[in-house]
Amino acid sequence: MRVVLQRSKNASVTVQNEVTGKIDFGLVLLVGVTHEDSEEDVRYVADKVANLRVFEDEQGKMNHSLLDVKGSILSVSQFTLYGDCRKGRRPNFMEAAKPDYAEKMYDYFNKILREKGIEVETGVFGEMMDVHLVNDGPVTLIVESK
Repeated sequence: MRVVLQRSKNASVTVQNEVTGKIDFGLVLLVGVTHEDSEEDVRYVADKVANLRVFEDEQGKMNHSLLDVKGSILSVSQFTLYGDCRKGRRPNFMEAAKPDYAEKMYDYFNKILREKGIEVETGVFGEMMDVHLVNDGPVTLIVESK
């Protein structure tokens, strides 16, 4: 599993001109699943995302987690995170999980985050989406299970 994590002041995702998810403060997650991912991988990444200290304390140091600051998550599925661009001019998506499996793992990922008490908003799996965000910092990190 691969997640691009962006600290955000506010964010939303729109599908066919309808807002399907919106947060005021927290993290935007672009979530990619590979066919090798297990539920253990998903739990590892969810725990890492929830507890990663990427929010500033009173001294301006990144010492607080999403749980500490009571932020929200906008989770957006994105198979293109497993696009291999090393050869040719078109990305190869052979490492991305098949849609049925990817959706199952993506839903499980969001479920685990919600079980931690985090508000999780989402896009629509498999749809074309417009993601709008104000990246805070900017802070952008990659979290991977392998």
